[in-house]
Amino acid sequence: MDRTLKALSLILSYPTPELQRAMPEIGGVLAADPRLTAAARRALRPLVEALTTRDIYEVQETFVMLFDRSRTLSLNLFEHVHGESRDRGGAMVSLVETYRAGGFDPVTSELPDHLPVLLEFLATRPTAEAREVLADAAHIFEALNARLNRRQSPYGAVFASLLQLAGVKADAAAVAEMLALPDDDPTDLEALDQVWEESEVRFGPDPNAGCPQVRDMLANMDVPINPAPHAAE
Repeated sequence: MDRTLKALSLILSYPTPELQRAMPEIGGVLAADPRLTAAARRALRPLVEALTTRDIYEVQETFVMLFDRSRTLSLNLFEHVHGESRDRGGAMVSLVETYRAGGFDPVTSELPDHLPVLLEFLATRPTAEAREVLADAAHIFEALNARLNRRQSPYGAVFASLLQLAGVKADAAAVAEMLALPDDDPTDLEALDQVWEESEVRFGPDPNAGCPQVRDMLANMDVPINPAPHAAE
């Protein structure tokens, strides 16, 4: 078990009282990992401290405003790859098959491409495999880091750490393409519901999926695309 990937999975999850109680241990894991530079470990401290000491309702509100109300900060990785196109459903099914092939059955209501879910899975995989998957998503991590830093959010340090664990530099052109997308996030709940309304996606066994590797599932992350409009029903 890669305890650092597991710790980052938890720190990107919706804050709960249980998470707050676990933060000292989570912070200790992150502070002790030699794969992260001293600067990266220091950058994580404000987030660890905030999640440990701030009022739970405040940290929950902050989390929702960042990751649930902002499509440009979505923790669902395929949102940044496929947008609302129907290709996203096929990619989800393939990712579910990858999880099953690895004996991983996440108990969560989140979508399979939710980053904390993926990190929890990668924490159980060989180091080389985990690094390859993280490398495929490097430009997404870099863009999210930049967007969070613009908002002066300590969550940016998590994505900077993921880049270090990936061991690669993000493709500058791909990052620039993502950052060029307009930040047109909704400002009220009604608009939010309309933005996130999508066609139902069913996840079940794919007879053509076989037992694909995670890298194959995420290889198309190398080229982000602009979110597509809803397909006509």
